[in-house]
Amino acid sequence: MHGFRFCPQCGGPLHEQDHGGLSRPACADARCGFVHWDNPVPVVAAVVEHEGGIILAHNKLWPMRFFGLITGFLEKSDPSPEQAVQREVMEELGLVATGAHFIGHYPFPRQNQIIIAYHVPAEGEIVLGDELDEWRRIAFDQALYWPVGTGFALRDWLRTRGHDPQPMPWPAG
Repeated sequence: MHGFRFCPQCGGPLHEQDHGGLSRPACADARCGFVHWDNPVPVVAAVVEHEGGIILAHNKLWPMRFFGLITGFLEKSDPSPEQAVQREVMEELGLVATGAHFIGHYPFPRQNQIIIAYHVPAEGEIVLGDELDEWRRIAFDQALYWPVGTGFALRDWLRTRGHDPQPMPWPAG
């Protein structure tokens, strides 16, 4: 049951019910009608190209020494995913995006997210935002991808540039 025991609308108990061919938590009170659809959250991700390399960053909250793509939630106020990913690059790296080119979309079930990935060429001096504590510039031909979520976006983009990226040992340590 997805962590919900009681209805957020009426406070009644939730029970598993068939909705759309799947078992979902739903309010037992037919007058309420609440169903927890558990739809994935949209997240934008950027393969940031800067000064001849790819910028990977480490989030302060990550328990392991892993460097990944710049990511962030698609906000209700964002006019488009392209503008959202450019906003995230500015917020997290202090860089000005000069474009946003769609790579693909990728499921990330562990966090119930759908990742919308872009190649984002950017200019300026890197100044880390509050969420990050370190960054690295990786040469295109030296980049490894991680075999989950945003790693597949990096892999796919590198392949469009004629590279044959290899997976890194996973889980990263």
